[in-house]
Amino acid sequence: MKEKELLDIVKLRLGIDSLNDMQRQALESWKSGRGDLVLYSPTGTGKTLAFALCVLHALKPPMQQLQAVVMAPSRELVMQTAEILHSLADGYKVTPCYGGHAVADEKASLAVTPDVIVATPGRLLDHHKRGHIDLHGARVLVLDEMDKSLELGFEDEMRQLLRQMPRLNRRILASATVLDSVPEYVRLHNPFTLNVLDMTHLPAERIKVWQVTSPVKDKLDTLRQLLLSLDGGRTIVFANFRESVERIQQELRKAGIETALYHGALDQQDRECAIAMLNNGSVNVLISTDLASRGLDIDTVEHIIHYHLPVNEQVYIHRNGRTARVDKTGQAYVIIAPGESCPDWMTIDGTFDLQPASRMVGPSMATLYFQAGKKEKLSRGDIMGFIANNGGIPASDIGRIDVRDHYALAAVPRLQSQGVLKRLQAAKIKGKKVRISIIMTDSSRY
Repeated sequence: MKEKELLDIVKLRLGIDSLNDMQRQALESWKSGRGDLVLYSPTGTGKTLAFALCVLHALKPPMQQLQAVVMAPSRELVMQTAEILHSLADGYKVTPCYGGHAVADEKASLAVTPDVIVATPGRLLDHHKRGHIDLHGARVLVLDEMDKSLELGFEDEMRQLLRQMPRLNRRILASATVLDSVPEYVRLHNPFTLNVLDMTHLPAERIKVWQVTSPVKDKLDTLRQLLLSLDGGRTIVFANFRESVERIQQELRKAGIETALYHGALDQQDRECAIAMLNNGSVNVLISTDLASRGLDIDTVEHIIHYHLPVNEQVYIHRNGRTARVDKTGQAYVIIAPGESCPDWMTIDGTFDLQPASRMVGPSMATLYFQAGKKEKLSRGDIMGFIANNGGIPASDIGRIDVRDHYALAAVPRLQSQGVLKRLQAAKIKGKKVRISIIMTDSSRY
């Protein structure tokens, strides 16, 4: 695809008027055809869009033949990347594959060979071994967050996969962390390294970091007071253990503070619903392990709370990278208990004084859960029209709609949600009855 066509699509589909400096440099380097691209850029600066544009620039017209492979270490990153590519790659087939997704659905999608496949290494190797996908013809490869892939033990899978792609002629490595060395099996050719990790206006410069002192070792009461002291906005609370995440949510719920839960032991659908509810305004606070520190497509996050101290500087950077994305600002809060101190690599801008406890402003939206999705031929437009025509509220009051393979979520005003639900349950969508419920912050439905 030509550059002007790409930029027109970016503006139309993503609402982005112009690329940032890093994205322009990456695309210019790629267009020169001088070799492979190694891109080091801070979290939140638009790396995914940068390499997506490079991939699209390299694509030939759709030909029902695999042209490009994008590998990422987490299902969340795969989903985010696939969504961006799908938005931009008009006329091309983009297929995501990742653990937690039904293998049968992915096999059916791969029956017609995609132009681009976005996958975790383990799931892609599984499909290859089952004969669902032939990787031989791929010409472009992207390894996103390769440092994390190596850290998570994907090296053997990546070695095996790259041996199945002998026709690769362009490669992109993208990361927020500089690799000590690029593994030889990647076979970089004449690489151009674009390192903008020290670029001006880094996210760290747009984040104020506050120390919050807990008078006792158990930080729960301090966290509760902190949440009540904030001026609203999306908040992510990071803890180091999934058991801690669950305990924090339970105790905050007793205090009347609604939160969503996110960690690796949850079902994939529950994790997807938690992020969707944070994005659509059905919940303002997400309690998570470091699983949420990378790869999630979360709209503007105003506050990051380090309930537990991060285990190292890289974890700290990635946690804070959830806020102050692109050109926005953010706030980070580090709760310090007796016997703890801030690490040397953590710069504290000041001490945050907790305000007298008050009632936290609740979320303005509620989430409707439809037990049908893309595979049942439902689209965002179908759901929007269905709610507007049958729910008793105008289309302008309907919030974000997310459609997955076998379910969909739609945000509606919380105060009217029960009435909307009752009216929709009596109606049919596209001539069929679909089970609809309201999803709660603890993943139950009614």
